[in-house]
Amino acid sequence: MKDKIIALQQKRHELNEALSQPDVHKDPRRFRDLSREHSDLSKILDVGDPYLKVLAEYEGNKEIIAEAEDPELVEMAEMELEELEKKLAQYEEELKVLLLPRDPEDHKNAIMEIRAGTGGDEAAIFAGDLYRMYSKFCEQNGFKTDIMSSNPSERGGFKEIIVSLEGENAYGTLKFESGVHRVQRVPDTETQGRIHTSAVSVVVLPEAEDVDVELDPNELRIDVFRSSGPGGQSVNTTDSAVRITHVPTGIVVSCQDEKSQLKNKTKALKVLRSRLMDMALSEQREQVARQRKSMVGSGDRSAKIRTYNYPQGRVTDHRINLTLYKLDRVMEGDLDELIQALNMAERSAQLENFSS
Repeated sequence: MKDKIIALQQKRHELNEALSQPDVHKDPRRFRDLSREHSDLSKILDVGDPYLKVLAEYEGNKEIIAEAEDPELVEMAEMELEELEKKLAQYEEELKVLLLPRDPEDHKNAIMEIRAGTGGDEAAIFAGDLYRMYSKFCEQNGFKTDIMSSNPSERGGFKEIIVSLEGENAYGTLKFESGVHRVQRVPDTETQGRIHTSAVSVVVLPEAEDVDVELDPNELRIDVFRSSGPGGQSVNTTDSAVRITHVPTGIVVSCQDEKSQLKNKTKALKVLRSRLMDMALSEQREQVARQRKSMVGSGDRSAKIRTYNYPQGRVTDHRINLTLYKLDRVMEGDLDELIQALNMAERSAQLENFSS
């Protein structure tokens, strides 16, 4: 541990030197990346610096015990040694967590895709409820949301809605929301009061930057068409909607929410880049998940991850066996307890793998 912290202190010195160079300030991307790395390093060294000081005291006391001839001095050193050992153990536990490898995509903006699954109109309505829940959570946490594409349902809600989430660590905060969300409740359309079960799938992708995915224009088929709303009625009188097909993979992205064809194309390309990057990372994620055997980090989007039971007012996350009886607050965006518990489970799985 000592050698790791000393190496990180040297790295911090190098970053300080780099950030003081005028040419770095002229390159916004490099300045951003170096600043982010410095910030991450500082969080570790906020614990690492005092750890080294306590370690130096501990080693000094060990030398006194081994070499001093004064019995009183030795006794004092031994008494201090016990307290220093406790401090060192505490610092080492904190550092184990801080030094765990981080997902390099965590700091990025995110693309969230919410789609109605089994359950017909009720699934679409619940997709709208989830969109509202996540929008409120983002608002409370300082993330900016922007609808990239939507397909409203005639009875309310959405058959599909794709949203951009902008803010530091947006992807890292919400990445564990990917999966199937199940709702159990009596739909407004139910006349006999029977509880129905419906499902909605959520996918959270790290937003790809231009440098992450290079698109070859020759591999794209771009079609324009007239936007339409629920039931097929025309929304715009111009061909502003855009459909982009990535020929090698067959991925199709459509966007029609903007009145400008250029804006729709820009949004569609952003979603396409994120989906392509996710494909490239999926195999790596599967390998990591197999190594950790962690349900939280598996990224299996076909798995049922959470149930929202309205009659009982409860939310259950099946990956970590956590049940909260505050459904009303969760649907108003109070997701902190769920998200923190998922992150803690992920860190525990990593620590277990790290120790084995």
